[in-house]
Amino acid sequence: MTATVASSPEEIAVSFARILRGVGLQVPLDSVLTFVNALDVVSLESRNDVFWAGRTTLVRRPEDHQLFDKAFAVFWEQRSSGIAADDVAPQKISLLIDDETQTDQNVGDYDSNPAIHLRFSSAEALRKKDFAQYDDAELAEAQRLMQALRFAGPPRKSLRLTSAKRAGTRHDLRRTVRASISHGGEPMQLHWRKPSDRLRRIVVLLDISGSMEPYARALLRFMHAAVAGRQRVEAFAFSTRLTRLTKELRSRDPDKAIKRAAEQVPDWSGGTRLGESLRKFNDTWGVRGMARGAMVIVLSDGWDRGNPELLGEQMQRLQRVSHKLIWVNPLKVTPGYAPLAKGMAAALPFIDEFVEGHSLDAMERLTRVISAD
Repeated sequence: MTATVASSPEEIAVSFARILRGVGLQVPLDSVLTFVNALDVVSLESRNDVFWAGRTTLVRRPEDHQLFDKAFAVFWEQRSSGIAADDVAPQKISLLIDDETQTDQNVGDYDSNPAIHLRFSSAEALRKKDFAQYDDAELAEAQRLMQALRFAGPPRKSLRLTSAKRAGTRHDLRRTVRASISHGGEPMQLHWRKPSDRLRRIVVLLDISGSMEPYARALLRFMHAAVAGRQRVEAFAFSTRLTRLTKELRSRDPDKAIKRAAEQVPDWSGGTRLGESLRKFNDTWGVRGMARGAMVIVLSDGWDRGNPELLGEQMQRLQRVSHKLIWVNPLKVTPGYAPLAKGMAAALPFIDEFVEGHSLDAMERLTRVISAD
């Protein structure tokens, strides 16, 4: 049976978003939904209407405009030719190569009227694939995709003050006096200051015990993307002991960072002591300041060989000082899953957000949870 050409707003949005992701653009789900709403109020037969509906909702960076324009040209040509959206995606999506993208050594490889060159990415399928099924090549591709994630997080008020356009909490006497000089010393306008915003710290604790081994390799790359891509991120790994990995994961080179982190961890794929590891974190770093007002993320399946009462006690301590305590469990997606493991059951009453962590799509949803206040 032959697939039909995308004709509804939803079909057009999904198929075009697949193409954009295939050529390397980051297209989050909320942008696709906005694109669908925009298509509802324009003519789907008008190339110009669909083009601008997509460009204004799917592109966030000016440097991506040229890439978007070329991808849309391919998409619209295929659609106008009656080729089904499902048939377009598996093909190698093409981009015109212009003078700006050619390197000196490649100039002679193309004629003056270059054809459309094709490139394929399996990113769309990879986003939904379970981390436990990844091979080494897919892990490397996942690393690249994770580097595009935005670890924003809600801001927090700083003790430092900044200029305010409207009446703030304090008078800015220096600016007020300086401005009065031009008016003969008369303070014609009062200037104000207000508390500035600063990034809220993010703390990530990764369970690297034996039960987490199928997921730990991918989640370690998620931790690297967070540490290397944002300030004020702290990273820890734990199994039978707790190891701080922030310094090792700061390198922009993912291979170098992952290698250094793996060498630093002595108990990879060992037993699980969740309660003892969290007590070590609370006593040494967390309660003393690192976790205060921070977003704390625990990446673990909740299997624990230690005392569940100790785990519950330490989770309660951690929740008291943190801004939000998020638990990411790769097994949560399993049909019929229930938090029956004694560690998971002990931790659950003190968790603010309990989310999945088995795939790239789940990691993208986690970044949205982090960003929500």
